[in-house]
Amino acid sequence: MTQKTPAQLRADAEQTLRDPGRRRMKLLAQLEELDAELRPLIRAAREMELPIRRITELTAVAPNTIRAWTKDS
Repeated sequence: MTQKTPAQLRADAEQTLRDPGRRRMKLLAQLEELDAELRPLIRAAREMELPIRRITELTAVAPNTIRAWTKDS
């Protein structure tokens, strides 16, 4: 049994990260698209006085994020 060099071990570690990393990047891009879609809807909901807690329940958007998105409204 031959031992792997440190460079080979690093290459193996990099390879194991590659596919999950790609999937995560794809999901983050989708999340950004959803956030862009949700932002104006959340602003409108707050203008109709829908409570932040209820918006959080419906969207899983954090209360602090909702406050930040509606701060200028």
